[in-house]
Order: sequence, then C-alpha cells, then structure tokens
Amino acid sequence: MTVVLEGSGLYKSFLGGDGGTIEVLRGLEIQVASGEFVAITGESGSGKSTLLHLLGALDAPTAGDVTLQGTRYGSLDADELAALRNRQIGFVFQFHHLLRDFTALENVSIPLLIGGVRPAEADARARQLLEAVGLSARLEHLPAHLSGGEQQRAAVARALATEPSLLLADEPSGNLDEANAELLHGLFAGLARDFQTAVVVVTHNRALAGRADRILHLAEGLLAQGEVEGAEVVSR
Repeated sequence: MTVVLEGSGLYKSFLGGDGGTIEVLRGLEIQVASGEFVAITGESGSGKSTLLHLLGALDAPTAGDVTLQGTRYGSLDADELAALRNRQIGFVFQFHHLLRDFTALENVSIPLLIGGVRPAEADARARQLLEAVGLSARLEHLPAHLSGGEQQRAAVARALATEPSLLLADEPSGNLDEANAELLHGLFAGLARDFQTAVVVVTHNRALAGRADRILHLAEGLLAQGEVEGAEVVSR
C-alpha cells in the first residue's frame, strides 16, 4: 500500500501553569497508508487529540514534521496549510457541528460549493455520499430532525465530500448511545477500503478500535503497536 501520511520525529510541548515545560509528544513516528484504518488509543491526557491536531495541520509540532501525499506541512505558510486542510483532510469530531439551518444535503454540499464545484455536481456528490452512509431518506431533514447517530453519519459524509486523502476522527461515537455507536462503527470499518483514504481515529471505545486494521497505543509521548482486550481486531 502507498503511504499517504507520515509523521516523523514529532515533539510537542506546552508551557505549564508553573512556568515549566510539559512534554506531550517525544519523537513520535507514524505512517498510514491509503485504504488503511488506524485506531489510536491511550489514557486521557496522553496526547491523542494533540497528535490528531498535528496530523490535521491544526497545530504545529515543537519539532519534527508531518507529510501528506508528499507535501511537508513545515514547508507551507498559513494560507497553504488552510488550502491543504480544505482539499485533502476530512475531520469528524465527537460533536457533529452541522449547520443547524441547512438540510443534511446542504450541509454536505457546502464544502464542495466553497471549493468551486458547480451546484449540480455538488448536489449529486452530496446525494451519493449521504446514500453511502445510509441517509438517502433523510436528505431534506434539518439536523434537529435527525437522531444523534444520523447527525454524526451526515458529518462523516460532509468530511468525505472533497474526496480527502486523509480522514481524521476524534472520539466520533463518544456522544452516541450503544445502538447508534455500533452503526457508526460499522460505517468507519468500511470507509478506508470503500473510499481508498487513510483513516485515523482517536478513540477510547474498544468496539471501534477493534474494527481497525491497526491499533496504536499512545503512552509517554510515543506510539506502540497495541491491542484491545475483549475486542476482535478485524484485518482486511
């Protein structure tokens, strides 16, 4: 498989309240290939979200660099990083962040329209994606009229709208009940394969991590191959 995402020698430190330095990441290395689903686990406060922000070009490392599709983040200015995020990276967070005054179809179409896609093409792409996540009957519904699970699946469709090479998700099922979480987990299990994108998910959920191709455990600022007790790891 082709490596899409690579983080090399990633360090990240913050200034603590006492004026001291808090080292969160300590020379971390990661590679993710096209069509691969990687789950990152770890204790609360271990730096999982910090790592996701670095991989998504939302923050810069103290040292080291991230490369996506051959482009080093460190070589880009702020405008170029914003363009890269908009074109090549999809984000799914614990809360869906759908625009409440727009239908599911409009929410998924908006990133395409902003990117200059013609309205008819944006509409067709949005319909295709919403059908892929099981929402073909809910296209014209506002977020308030969708269940929590449906809102999050619409957010996944929106994240895929621009055909990103990388999809990042931070505790995507953390706000869902068990039934809706399982539906979302099944969706994530097929995303990397079906859309040939690299998928990285930060999660505490054993069932979701167990569906990943690889589980990486973050501890003491470094990643190591991990496993989830009691969850079957699905390899594809």
